[in-house]
Amino acid sequence: MIEAVLGFLAVFALAFLRVPLAIAMSIAGIVGLGLMRGWQPAFASTSQVVFETGFHYTLSVIPLFVLMGNFVARAGMARELFNAANAFVGHRRGGLAMASIIASGGFGSICGSSIATAATMSRVAYPQMKSHGYKDTLATGAIASGGTLGILIPPSTILVIYGIITETDIGRLFIAGILPGLVAITCLCLAVVFVTWRDPEAGPPAERYTARQRLAAVKGIWGVALLFVLVIGGIYGGVFTATEGAGVGAAGAFLFALARRTLTPKLLMEVLMESTRTTAMLFTILIGAMIFTSFINFTSMPADLRDFVLQFSPNPVMVVVMMMGIYLALGMVMEELAIVLLTIPVFFPVITALGFDPVWFGILIVTIVEIGMISPPVGLNLFVLSSLLPTVSLNTIYRGVWPFVVADIGRLGILIAFPAIALWLPGFMS
Repeated sequence: MIEAVLGFLAVFALAFLRVPLAIAMSIAGIVGLGLMRGWQPAFASTSQVVFETGFHYTLSVIPLFVLMGNFVARAGMARELFNAANAFVGHRRGGLAMASIIASGGFGSICGSSIATAATMSRVAYPQMKSHGYKDTLATGAIASGGTLGILIPPSTILVIYGIITETDIGRLFIAGILPGLVAITCLCLAVVFVTWRDPEAGPPAERYTARQRLAAVKGIWGVALLFVLVIGGIYGGVFTATEGAGVGAAGAFLFALARRTLTPKLLMEVLMESTRTTAMLFTILIGAMIFTSFINFTSMPADLRDFVLQFSPNPVMVVVMMMGIYLALGMVMEELAIVLLTIPVFFPVITALGFDPVWFGILIVTIVEIGMISPPVGLNLFVLSSLLPTVSLNTIYRGVWPFVVADIGRLGILIAFPAIALWLPGFMS
């Protein structure tokens, strides 16, 4: 147990000294294994982890979905999604903010990246909200929180990483994220309703669309709908695996971008380079996490923690609530992916020992990551908006996002209380 604690402290210390997370976890893992098992076994184990991770067939889903998201972003589908949502809710108080959230959910269904979703919506939705007199607090809060939907509604990079670490079926994880994603959109829209109820001037209503205009707006999103149904429907129906679905999605997004004439040779090279950089970053972090996980699993920490929790917590649900509280606290001071990679090896054995479904726990983990991405002071989406909207102060973004953080915490409580929301659709899969 003491060895694992020292390992975590080493990672935190190196991260505090601005050592990249992947290197910090690798150093702690190798040194820990070396001191416990000997240096030759430690290096042999590390080389095996690097080889197996790099050649893991299932992990090919990551670069393919990253590529799919980059093609989708270049094809201009986000604006059509926003226009379609605006056609139905824009005339209400806070309607444009709701439209940005709904459009973020749609964009997330074909993107899989929270940062990309928030960045894209800041360019599409923010100018519209400002031109209609929206306050920056509501506008930025809605965009930042809506951006988090990119990692819950499938495809999701976080779910892929969780599935790899815990050996949980990625296809089931993807399908499990659909209904919780709809719950998330509803909760965030209710947060907009609350904000505009308290301050009607925060989100004035926009113009009402006619039935003909609404029909035209809906027709504009056929490409997004087709791509989502093709990928997720194929996975759900057992036509192909999640990895094959990622390939189909990337190819489909490429064809859409070509058909819309948004891809020049120069832009295509930029998409490929950006996808390569993102993939390399994710794989480097994942390899570091797997090395550190090998060290943690060799210690007695997972078994000790499981025995401790089982001894003092007669109510298993309270164990989950306690874990979520720890995640919420960590999310306010640490980067979200780091939290997941560092804590899953410790918490997951406890969850399985208590008899909880790993698919359900994976959805809870993604929900916690979403909250962390908009929780001050280190929420990543907040810094993305701050960099893209230089006229809006970071303090304004902080103030605007709190109602959405509260709504997300409420949503987390709903998912804990009603696991069937996440497990109902996967239950129909063969």
